[in-house]
Amino acid sequence: MLNFVLCDDNLSTLNRQSNMFEAIFTKHDLDAKIAFKTNNPSELLSYIEQNPINVFILDINLHTEINGIQLAEQIREKNKDCYIIFITCHCEYVFLAYKYKAFDYLCKPVSQEALEGTVLRLFKDIKESKSNKRFIKLDHKNTIIDQKKILYIKRDGMKVIFHTKDKDYETYNSFTKLQEHLPSNFVRCHKSYIANLNNITRLDLTENLVYLEYGCTCDIGPKYKNNLLNGITFSK
Repeated sequence: MLNFVLCDDNLSTLNRQSNMFEAIFTKHDLDAKIAFKTNNPSELLSYIEQNPINVFILDINLHTEINGIQLAEQIREKNKDCYIIFITCHCEYVFLAYKYKAFDYLCKPVSQEALEGTVLRLFKDIKESKSNKRFIKLDHKNTIIDQKKILYIKRDGMKVIFHTKDKDYETYNSFTKLQEHLPSNFVRCHKSYIANLNNITRLDLTENLVYLEYGCTCDIGPKYKNNLLNGITFSK
């Protein structure tokens, strides 16, 4: 699930954009939602301290002590991997915006067609970047493993266990936040398991089990069954 945040000083524009995004998500069956929207940059910065966000939609002139460019700078300091998209009347700032690795820069009034093109391009970029990610960093000790060797990832209390073809690696991490940074071939199949689709040998939907290489198994939770099946279909 991709979490989008919107920040625009005009409340009617904020609501209109939110509806446009939701319509695009529904039309293309995209796993995304508007997690938060505000006309106050300070509220946005407070929100992201406690909540993981993937995509920021920002105006430039926010009629506060901080503008959209300055807001993007602070966001980048906190989240180097997020996507930032500007939707603004001030098209003259386009080159400055890309200093903070803006994914796109759209001029108001933005059409549904233009916004749809940007969203679909963003999802394509995420899919390609995840599929090309070979190595995964596990912890602050710079433990790095080849994602192809990971059979599944298990949550065990406060610990996260990476079960690979060679050995197990334990670390402390948020299971939900971890999933956001994994390649697309890693799919949540249970509240406590994430399976590597590339290492699945078969599924038993009667017993609700995922069978992987080396005789390993993962449980399938009812809540995650469709997610798993869609992932397998998508990966093909």
